Amino acid sequence: MKKNIAIIMGGYSSEYKISLTSGNVVYQNLDKTKYNAYRIHIFKDKWVFVDDADQEFAIDKNDFSVTIDNNKITFDCVFNAIHGSPGEDGYMQGYFKLLNLPHTSCGMYQAAVTFNKRDCLSILKPYGILTAESYYLNLGDCVNEEDIIAKVGLPCFVKANKAGSSFGITKVHKKEDLQQAIDHAFKEDDEIIIESFLDGTEVSVGVITYKGETKVLPITEIVSENDFFDYEAKYLGKSQEITPARLTKVQEDKVNTVAKKVYEILKMTGFSRSEYIFKNNEPHLLEMNTIPGLTNASILPQQAQVAGISMADLFSNAIEEALK
Repeated sequence: MKKNIAIIMGGYSSEYKISLTSGNVVYQNLDKTKYNAYRIHIFKDKWVFVDDADQEFAIDKNDFSVTIDNNKITFDCVFNAIHGSPGEDGYMQGYFKLLNLPHTSCGMYQAAVTFNKRDCLSILKPYGILTAESYYLNLGDCVNEEDIIAKVGLPCFVKANKAGSSFGITKVHKKEDLQQAIDHAFKEDDEIIIESFLDGTEVSVGVITYKGETKVLPITEIVSENDFFDYEAKYLGKSQEITPARLTKVQEDKVNTVAKKVYEILKMTGFSRSEYIFKNNEPHLLEMNTIPGLTNASILPQQAQVAGISMADLFSNAIEEALK
């Protein structure tokens, strides 16, 4: 008997359009001989099932069900394709935990921690995971530009602490541009992180649970045409994404070991994609994404393909792991 799979997409953040694309790619590639797939749009003003004719049917939040022509449909598993809040920060994970409904993403705690860049880095540093120098600000804090530059130097990156897809990020080269960058980041979040610039090869590393084992996927090297790997570089073709990355064997072994270690320290499940930059030949962790892009152009599906894992297999495996 086929399983009913709810593919949740959309969300409450600036990333909702990318999430809709990811969710639709999952819908198109899911094995229809094994699963009945349902596209569920999650927005602040509505949670709805959207059928192939774009008709909308309200989701009953009491049990995450939908009624169509007097027929109540419940789900065996949720495929989480929401980038940003509430799918990547722990809210949906907590909701599904209360409903005892399996889902393809990590647990509530892991989602909340990894979504908060500075909390995640703070947890990992005692385990010897290398990171950039950083300075934290909350909305309303006094901004001391001299202190910031003394700590992180120039150039530096100003980032929204809890945002993805490079929303709210600026590379700052001059002290006089720092305040504007801080104001820009605060439009996305009430917490920001300011980090030192690491000048080195940037790589993206996908780690997943595949057939019961932690699997590090082939590494992708990021070569941005812009000043850094920003929104344009990620989604509008302004970058080269080279898989497998042009690393030495030593570099490859180091980043594979660190990426697997980070995944297991955090007791991760499901998908993850982390960014690292090599400084002095050592990989430094930038951040971890637990609902990485799943579009045809996205990095993690590219890595899976190089590893010989098709989109259908990648998505089916996520569901079967969740159902365990």
